[in-house]
Amino acid sequence: MAHERTGELVPNGGGDNIPLIRDILSIGRRESCDICLRFPNISGRHCELAFQDGYWILRDLGSTNGVKVNGTKVKQKILRDGDTIAIANRVFTIQYQMKRGVPNSLQEILEDEENIMGQSLLEKAGLERRRRDDADYSPPPVQRGNSEKIYSIDDE
Repeated sequence: MAHERTGELVPNGGGDNIPLIRDILSIGRRESCDICLRFPNISGRHCELAFQDGYWILRDLGSTNGVKVNGTKVKQKILRDGDTIAIANRVFTIQYQMKRGVPNSLQEILEDEENIMGQSLLEKAGLERRRRDDADYSPPPVQRGNSEKIYSIDDE
């Protein structure tokens, strides 16, 4: 889907809209991120947007300050047109043409994945308690082939 516009992030409070033109977009403070947000409270690789089955999915990449969708902290979430996304304290509204219908199967997959990743087999069997460091788990980043930057905002 290289360079086909499938939506945009609109900064709340003003600024240029950010076009969503790849299937997978990394967001963070690092120069290597597709959408570079150079602010001290943004992690190097903070989160990722992925376009799958006609929907944008937001996934936290183990950031320090987290991500919220419509005010609720999430690890990953299917985004709907008009949802607000808070990346640390930077807030955007996503705008895109959603695929018709409710993505029940995709939502179930995401919920199952989050449950699987959040609990060990021993814990599921009741043989082990959840350790504090398990809460900090973040899935490995998705490999991308194109390193061309999409957008960059400087802390001035």
